Amino acid sequence: MQRGRDGAVASVTAEQTLPPDELVIVRDGPVPAPLQAALERWRREGAGGVPVLVHELAVNAGLARALEEGLRRCSHDVVARMDADDVSLPGRFARQLPLVAAGADLVGSGLLEIGADEDDVVGRRTPPTGAERIAAYARFHDPFNHPTVVYRRSAVEAAGGYRDLPLMEDYWLFARMIAAGARVENVPEPLVKYRVGAVPGAGAYARRGGARLWRSEVALQAHLRREGFTSPAQAVRNVLVRGGYRFVPTRVRTVAYRALIAKGAGR
Repeated sequence: MQRGRDGAVASVTAEQTLPPDELVIVRDGPVPAPLQAALERWRREGAGGVPVLVHELAVNAGLARALEEGLRRCSHDVVARMDADDVSLPGRFARQLPLVAAGADLVGSGLLEIGADEDDVVGRRTPPTGAERIAAYARFHDPFNHPTVVYRRSAVEAAGGYRDLPLMEDYWLFARMIAAGARVENVPEPLVKYRVGAVPGAGAYARRGGARLWRSEVALQAHLRREGFTSPAQAVRNVLVRGGYRFVPTRVRTVAYRALIAKGAGR
């Protein structure tokens, strides 16, 4: 089943068993006319009974800037995020928000990777759970699936917010939040369907490689070491292993990623 942006919006509004109080959409630069018309409709009519605020950036400013602009326009401290072409499962907020109400500052979840449509499940990512395991995991991997997170805006701001680092903005933020003492947790079961693309070698898998991402990787590791989040040995290991992975051919990287990280394809 392929529902596009309408499906993404419905999944976080009308289809949620615990719907949000508002939906904030950031348009990161110009979009095609049909999508612009949909934005105008949501702004005018809301979505599933939920009021919609649309903030438009004149030019594409990148993920960090778009997320910071969106956070500034949220009316509440507790914020859930999702990418525009993904789908939240109906019980997502009902599962995550009680953990925030109990004291957590940042709660992620597992996710299902999908290809051509919502029923085409090609992988499954299960994150670490428990604050100690999450902190230990974070020294080598991003411990949260970014499209699944619910967090306190105040905790994000206390850690310095999103900073520009292409395709690594979230990992850097989460490491700083952990270092600053944020209370963190993950729900192991998948609560979001994350679109990776229908063609092997395209989409999300292709973006995990190349010189640009290698430069971001090296910069990230330098930041984490300078901030005392990783030891010298961990920093060297990360640059060699994580950095070297960026130059593996996309097809090989895709197979390795699905085997080691996105386990359980088709389950």
